[in-house]
Amino acid sequence: MPRGDLFPEIGPFETGYLPLTEGHVMYWEQVGNPRGMPALFLHGGPGAGAGAVHRRFFDPTFWRVIIFDQRGAGRSRPLGSLEANTTDHLVHDIETLRQHLGIDRWLLFGGSWGSTLALAYAQAYPLRVTGCVLRGVFLGRREEVDWFLHGLGTLFPDAHAAFTNFLPENERGDVLGAYLRRLTDPDPSVHMPAARAWSIYEGSCSTLLPSPDTVTSFAQDRTALGLARIEAHYFAHDLFLPPETTEGGLLGGMHKIAHVPAEIVQGRYDVICPARTAFDLAAVWPTARLTLVPDAGHSALEPGIRRALVAALERFRVGR
Repeated sequence: MPRGDLFPEIGPFETGYLPLTEGHVMYWEQVGNPRGMPALFLHGGPGAGAGAVHRRFFDPTFWRVIIFDQRGAGRSRPLGSLEANTTDHLVHDIETLRQHLGIDRWLLFGGSWGSTLALAYAQAYPLRVTGCVLRGVFLGRREEVDWFLHGLGTLFPDAHAAFTNFLPENERGDVLGAYLRRLTDPDPSVHMPAARAWSIYEGSCSTLLPSPDTVTSFAQDRTALGLARIEAHYFAHDLFLPPETTEGGLLGGMHKIAHVPAEIVQGRYDVICPARTAFDLAAVWPTARLTLVPDAGHSALEPGIRRALVAALERFRVGR
């Protein structure tokens, strides 16, 4: 395998379901070297879920990789549940999983919303984190949510038009509210078309060049429902971050993890999470290295992004 590309397909050496609070049950798996350096994969969304391809960023001879689906997402149950589903719940779930697996400290690897959750967890439990590899940074600021809902139309007017035109004209003044009402409707004939419209919008804007395979994966019912419903729920509540962080996102807590080594990988043409956010984070994180990929958008699977992520993990493997 050429150094810097994804590692071969691999199955988990252990899987399980972990009961959480309020009726949630978390799916988790371990991949790679059972005696290796622990690393936690945090998927995006919120609500997107993890997949088999995410195992392949890690050298399986070195890393003990823990992958899980967050509340309401992927293989966790119940799918799409918003009950007791907040950032604080997810941070607590991560700590519950760490204790369940008997892990002392681990590296955090997350992109998009996964980067947000990694920062939130690291700031809450800094002594449990050996380092961070973050991609397509999202800090949870209101301006970032507004950009997703409205600003994307500047560069993807066709995708944005399809997203907004799904709604009746008289509801387009409150796109988020109109979608959330449909996504939380118990009738599948109401919530599934809305979920697909939301998820296809995000998938269509996630890559530098058009990727029908990416859009198709986003349109799958399980992915679409978890992603759209939970994402809209979090957006409507300012990502369940403290009120004082609405403008600055998680930047205000960076002093808690200033000592934690980090690699930040950012696509120059990431439209979902524009590069300005990664620059803002790197500017207040003295131990972080920012890698700007010149020919990539948001997706972790674009060639330049995946090579940069594998290289970032390799630097942690050899001691940076």
